Amino acid sequence: MKHRSACAAALLAVAAALVPAASGAQAAKGPGQVCFWTEPGQHGQAWCYAPPGYAEAENGTQRHAASFESRVGQSVYAISYTVSNCLYREIRRDDYSENWEWAGKLDGVSDNTMGCERG
Repeated sequence: MKHRSACAAALLAVAAALVPAASGAQAAKGPGQVCFWTEPGQHGQAWCYAPPGYAEAENGTQRHAASFESRVGQSVYAISYTVSNCLYREIRRDDYSENWEWAGKLDGVSDNTMGCERG
């Protein structure tokens, strides 16, 4: 039974990751996600990440995440790939930015630093 429960939990996690991102200010209403918007002030297209693992930014937010809000109960890490390595920026619990300085850097989000350098 433990194996069946673990499989069911894994399937639920995959299904949750496949749910389309909400748009606009409604995107970050739920707990357990960090959401990114393409425009300052949490406007424009939105994409949300929920741990665990790594996910590539989607819905126009990759390299164009002008604002964000975190409702994750832990730190997660914005990841940016460069020509020679990768950088991370910690996003803490309840962290947010209306005009994010990393707007042109976000490639994805992870629940760990993925061996990247602080950026």
